[in-house]
Parts: sequence; structure tokens; C-alpha cells
Amino acid sequence: MADDGQRVGPGVVAITTLTGATLLFLLAPVVIIVILSFSGADYLRFPPPSLSFRWYEHFFGVPAWRRAILVSTEVATLTTVLATGLGLLASLALVRGRFRGKGAVYAFVLSPMIVPTVITAIALYFFFARMKATGSVVAMALGHTVLALPVVVIIIVATLQGFDVRLEQAALSLGASRVTALRRVTLPLILPGVFSAGLFAFLTSFDELLISLFLSGAEIQTLTVRIWNSLLLEVDPTIAAVSAFLIGVTTVVLGASALARRRGEAPEA
Repeated sequence: MADDGQRVGPGVVAITTLTGATLLFLLAPVVIIVILSFSGADYLRFPPPSLSFRWYEHFFGVPAWRRAILVSTEVATLTTVLATGLGLLASLALVRGRFRGKGAVYAFVLSPMIVPTVITAIALYFFFARMKATGSVVAMALGHTVLALPVVVIIIVATLQGFDVRLEQAALSLGASRVTALRRVTLPLILPGVFSAGLFAFLTSFDELLISLFLSGAEIQTLTVRIWNSLLLEVDPTIAAVSAFLIGVTTVVLGASALARRRGEAPEA
């Protein structure tokens, strides 16, 4: 029986069961990886015979892994700045601007989400190889910006469409310039959406493999590229600890994004 006293039909039970099975299917690999990261065995084995922090100690203790974390953070931070800045300007133009071909411009901005990432990675490789700029943090950040920009634009456009434009018009009617109204009225009110977009840009870059794989060098490698190279050479249980670390970063970023959106939607007292 349901809470309202009505009988639960077989359709509801089937949908609930299917939903639970789908969630279990999606969560099972994540849970297994996290458990394996605490394994005390010398190789990947599930269930682990014992629990230990040895692979986390190896992960954070090896200079190459620490360098990969630093490179990923640098690339993701630079990508966040570039994608958020460009995405904010593009979103303002797409929402407030009145020009021909706006739909075509919007489709072009979102095209990296449609084109296979490997195609984008190959194109970026030839572009930066001609400039002899591969193997640098800047090249990888620019490449990641191509992928992160559509995500940023989608989030900020949705935020601007929900913004009450009458507040900005009121500031203009009181003598404020468009720049002043944008800086002191619009931006503070859409800041939670911009912050959320920046977090997703950071996450897009931090977890990206293909573009990093094409644009990285022998010394400059992101964490995902380092994982890929380790899988090619050997199946080291350290990879489970690194994967659990990436899962933790993703969880924290998504949690921060959800908190920012909740605060942005909360009514002011």
C-alpha cells in the first residue's frame, strides 16, 4: 500500500525494480573500485584479502603521480578561467543580443558536444603541432576549453533566461550605464550559475583523457594520461587508488555545484 492508502500496481513495482537495478548497475563499478583502492594485495583482486592504505601511500608518495596531480590542477584551473570568461561573454551575446544567425552561432558553440572527441583531439594535435606547442599546459588548457565551453554556455544561458531582466532595466532607468548594471546588478545575481558553470568546466578538464593524450608530452602529463600509460605497462593496484581519488574529486565538485545552485535558488530573507 502507498502512503495515500492506494494500492501499488504491478507497473509501479516494475518501474521501481528497474530503476533500482539500473542504479545498482551504475554504482557497482564505482563501489568496487573504491574497495579495491584499499586492498592489501599485491595485485588487483576482488574481494581484497585485507585492507590497507599502501596504494594511497604509493600514489601520493611517488613524485611522478604528484606531478600529474599538479599538471591536471594547473590545466583544469586555466581551462576554468578561459571557458568561464568566454562562456559568459558568449551567453550574454546569445541571450541579450539581437543579430541574424543566432541559432547557427549557438549550434556552432555547442558543436564540440556533437563532434566525437577523438576528431577534436586529432584536429587540435595537428594545429598545435604546426605551432610546436604540444606538450605544454597552455595547449592542453586551450584544447580542454573547446570541450568545456559548450557546458559553460548551456549553464549560463539557462541562468540568464531565468534572470528577471526588469532588475537590470530598473538600474538603467536610474542612470546606470549598461556596464555598471551588468557589473553591479546582473553578475551578482547570476553568480551562482557562473560559479556552477566554472566547476563543471574544471571537472570536464580534470577528467579529460583523449585531448590530453594527444597534446601531452614526456614530462607534462595529466593524471588521466598517467593512468592510461600505467595501464599499458602494468595493472598496478595504485590505479585503483588514483581512480578513487578522481571519483572523490568529481563528487566534491558536483556537491559544490549543487550547493551553489541551491543557494542561488534560495529566496532572500
